[in-house]
Amino acid sequence: MDAVLIAVVALGITFDFSNGFHDSSNSIAALVATRAARPGPAVAMASFFTILGPILVATAVADTIGGIVTLDASETLIVLLSALLAGLIWNIFTWYRGLPSSSSHALVGGLVGAGLVMAGASAINWGGLDGLKPIGVLGVLIGLAISPVLGAAVALAVSYGARRGTRRATKNLRKPVKRGEWVAAATLAFTHGANDAQKTMGVITLALVAGNAIPSFVVPLWVKLACGLALTAGTALGGWRIVHTIGRTIYRMRPLDGLVSSGSSAAVIGAASFLGAPVSTTHVVSSSVVGTGVARHLHHVGWKVVRDILLAWLVTMPVCAVIAGVVCLIGKAIT
Repeated sequence: MDAVLIAVVALGITFDFSNGFHDSSNSIAALVATRAARPGPAVAMASFFTILGPILVATAVADTIGGIVTLDASETLIVLLSALLAGLIWNIFTWYRGLPSSSSHALVGGLVGAGLVMAGASAINWGGLDGLKPIGVLGVLIGLAISPVLGAAVALAVSYGARRGTRRATKNLRKPVKRGEWVAAATLAFTHGANDAQKTMGVITLALVAGNAIPSFVVPLWVKLACGLALTAGTALGGWRIVHTIGRTIYRMRPLDGLVSSGSSAAVIGAASFLGAPVSTTHVVSSSVVGTGVARHLHHVGWKVVRDILLAWLVTMPVCAVIAGVVCLIGKAIT
């Protein structure tokens, strides 16, 4: 069991690294695409605030993810290993295609698929809502479904207001807007770390409890640091395909658009983190970019790219569930 536990922890950190290809890169896509910052300083800033997020924010999201499956210790480790491997495979595939896929969908789909194969539907906490707090699979799905709509709606409304307010502005406004982009991108990186890093934190902590490495479900500091560092390393080494898709091909953003998109995304993701809702930074940022584009004009949005992204969103969970289920079957046969 010790070897499997080590494998789960290592694979969890690797999964977060691949998550950086997608979600961490989203936090600086607007900043870089609008030329408000060069890639090096943007990555350095995002790295700092992404790591800061999971350290300073409570672990409500990690608790939600950690409660999706309920199994005995040996079964839990195999299920977690299967889910992480499925998510990693899907992240690499979609990164290669330049599609901003959701690591959150991939992880949840993998957990459900592996859990069903391991012990049937009774092993899955299907959940729902406890007031505004999401619980189990249904609670996670509600958050994942609502957050992109909110991202697009907030960005659309703020973008309309910002355009009306700056109609007579001179070129002197350009510099403070770009400075504002830095603030918005830093806030987005912080909220991203507070939400996305917690998903893998929850999985690793659940594995540590199942492997008797820690007595209770309390996320260790080293897990927070490792997940934050892995996310930012992924951005620095592999995130530029997604930066191009978000910042250039969905809608060719200007500095004001970048400020609105990043700020709107940060507000939605921050609220979700407070409620313990695991949302997809990819979904929220992509949707907010569409919202800013629609505010300018419908034909400015690259709808073919949006269609491809939506298709990737729809197939992520079932594909990862199938991959994780197959891996889990192999794991059961070996053990």
